[in-house]
Amino acid sequence: MTKRDKKDPSVTNSLQPTRRDRFLPAELLGISAGLGVFVGLIVLIATREFILAGVALGIAFILSLVLMALFALAFKPTAAEVEDIHEQDAEAQEKAAGHGDAAKPSVERDDRRGRDDGPRGH
Repeated sequence: MTKRDKKDPSVTNSLQPTRRDRFLPAELLGISAGLGVFVGLIVLIATREFILAGVALGIAFILSLVLMALFALAFKPTAAEVEDIHEQDAEAQEKAAGHGDAAKPSVERDDRRGRDDGPRGH
């Protein structure tokens, strides 16, 4: 049982994603698809070439999707999100501290000479 499970239910319920948070990826896909179709139609009307319009649609869709996702990542997290991030970091550090093997330096063996070179980085 983690610290998060021991919290008051009113606190943990507030950490659940809202409907808006859950539908954000679909919203980004829809806006990007709309922009892609718009560009594709403009190119189709201007050139009357379906292949060129399809290429323009695909490029506009992918470019707008990437840019929308980057803009979505640029928003500052709320206080509850920051608290949740810090709790997850603390839990990960506790798990890492429990595994002593991860902190040991790696020793590589030089098979050509048959000797250990010790820890890397010398």
